Amino acid sequence: MDNAAYLDVALRLANADLTEVDGLREALYEEPWWADRVHEADLRALRPVADGLRRTLAAAVAADRAAVQKEANALLAAHPLRPQLSSGHSEKENWHVHVADPGQPPATEVAAAASWGIAQGIVHYGLERWGRCAAEDCGKFFLDTSTNRAKRFCSARCANRVHVAAFRSRKRD
Repeated sequence: MDNAAYLDVALRLANADLTEVDGLREALYEEPWWADRVHEADLRALRPVADGLRRTLAAAVAADRAAVQKEANALLAAHPLRPQLSSGHSEKENWHVHVADPGQPPATEVAAAASWGIAQGIVHYGLERWGRCAAEDCGKFFLDTSTNRAKRFCSARCANRVHVAAFRSRKRD
């Protein structure tokens, strides 16, 4: 994985419904080596990480530099990287680096990856490109990588839902 993938993990974890293990598995769908191994203990361990990510993202949306720095540094301190070089997990060579000991519970590596990802996202994008979905019933965080910085919704689904509702409202009037 690279820093962009770690940022994606951070956003998915921050936006996840972590009431049950299935919600965590859904958030980690792109990383089956974590998703397939998570249990209730991992869920409990990652809830405070998700809370910290949400505080960091809310501060970024508000362009509160001091709060972003405080929250991101708290995550990094609580979940430090412990890089491990790996040649792969099968007969075929596949060199890569784990951000934590892969022999530990998945929550250990997910927490370190998400903490590193949000910090690197702030370094790469600054505070101008973070947003929160404008759909009233959503509120998920997103990174706006559009050229005109005009993104208002977390997904096309939310944007379409809001736009269709507005269209129907105008038609009724």
